Amino acid sequence: MQAIEIETVASPTLTDPVLIEGLPGVGHVGKLAAEYLVEQLDGELVRRVYSEYFPPQLTVDDEGVGELAAAAFYAVGVGDRDALVLVGDHQAQEVVGHYRLSEAFLDVAEDLGVTEVVTLGGVPTGELVEDYTVIGAVNDPSVRPRYEAAGVEFRPGEPAGGVIGPTGLLLGLAARRDLEAACLLGETSGYVVDPKSAQAVLEVLQAALGFELDFAALQERAQEMESMVRQFQSMSAVETPAPGDEDLRYFD
Repeated sequence: MQAIEIETVASPTLTDPVLIEGLPGVGHVGKLAAEYLVEQLDGELVRRVYSEYFPPQLTVDDEGVGELAAAAFYAVGVGDRDALVLVGDHQAQEVVGHYRLSEAFLDVAEDLGVTEVVTLGGVPTGELVEDYTVIGAVNDPSVRPRYEAAGVEFRPGEPAGGVIGPTGLLLGLAARRDLEAACLLGETSGYVVDPKSAQAVLEVLQAALGFELDFAALQERAQEMESMVRQFQSMSAVETPAPGDEDLRYFD
């Protein structure tokens, strides 16, 4: 096996396609959002990317069939244009792998006519989020107004730690290929899988690209996750008994 191998599954004709990346990351926000796009818009599998940079792991499906770790591209319709949605269960395990896979992803995208890139992810707040905000970054100032109009906040110097992995690299590498790119990061606690943050990101994306989604299934998953969090909080709560006389301590 070569370091990176690209399998052609289908060769559709796409209309003004945009690459949308959603690989695992903080709160699985980008992964949830991208996979929801594929599910709701009946995505067609067009490419698989296998690589030695992925974990040495076999993924087993519900029927017990194993498949090597891979990333996949799906074609979906978004309004009057098409999107090429990049999804997967893994990221590269080393720095050079992140760069080489990101370049390979862009090679696939350009081969299929992509001229615009949007990456999706999460930005950790360290605390539970009530009002979900989407923070953005772009690789050219001319890209910013469309996403600001869609509700993205551009905060100076944020996210403070930068954007790591392909979610960030694809912006920088796309600029070197004269491809416009934007990164949409949903605020999330960073502690749990966050469907609400994924919905916030998708709401911005649909406003920017001009299409509509039904969020009922994602909202149901968010309710299930909130129920799990409440159960965990209840189990973790420890009632501290009031100290008895023998527990009192005095200091001079």
